[in-house]
Amino acid sequence: MSNKIAIIGGGNLGTAIAEGLIKSKFCKPADITVTKRNTVTVKHLADKGVNTTSDNAAAVRNSELVILAVKPFQVSDVLNGFKKELSPKHTLVSVVTGVLLEEIETTIKKKLPVFRAMPNTAIAIQESMTCISYSNASDAQVSSVKELFANLGKVTVIDEKLMDAATVLGACGTAFAMRYIRANIQGGIEIGFDSATANLIAAQTVKGAAELLLQKGTHPEQEIDKVTTPKGCTIVGLNEMEHQGFSSSLIKGIATSYNKIVKG
Repeated sequence: MSNKIAIIGGGNLGTAIAEGLIKSKFCKPADITVTKRNTVTVKHLADKGVNTTSDNAAAVRNSELVILAVKPFQVSDVLNGFKKELSPKHTLVSVVTGVLLEEIETTIKKKLPVFRAMPNTAIAIQESMTCISYSNASDAQVSSVKELFANLGKVTVIDEKLMDAATVLGACGTAFAMRYIRANIQGGIEIGFDSATANLIAAQTVKGAAELLLQKGTHPEQEIDKVTTPKGCTIVGLNEMEHQGFSSSLIKGIATSYNKIVKG
């Protein structure tokens, strides 16, 4: 696959993908085109050498990989606006929440490799968790799309029926993790730290905990056991959190977010 990439939609996720691609050196900035109605809002990308335009059709025509990063309600109009430019050279990747592969294929009316990808905003710093599913793609095309997202964090292939669940766990999950960190910071301030130091300790501790699981392949309870000594301060804190509904409220929040996506 060529590295000529068009990102249709220069919003938060679209620009995060562009920034991640630049930082990872997956391709040159000049090989990326980002579209936005008001290109002034993506001037920071233009300053880095990225092509910016309000012309979706031109961006698609001059690329081989097209990443669709618009709002769900815009998908039909945007696809209809550039589908004439799609040719056998193209691979189409949608990062739009809730839009099925079948819906995209029905709109473009062309048999092309079509992917759905669910990254999160950590893609801007090459630390995304991206889940992908696909249709009409060869093994080589799947490998190419996986390689792209592997340069931007971790990637896994899932059945499309799990994409809504992946959205909650991997994308909404960023906000859930941030809310935990924020609460941790507030607790740190209450017990004596200034906010900047509490922020550093809380964020690095969460990062380290996550890396333990990723690098060692252990279960969270195994790592918890290592720091919970009999009658110690960790176990009393954990037990109090559970008494206050910590785990159950998080699980309920995840389920509620999922139901919102599924039922609308």
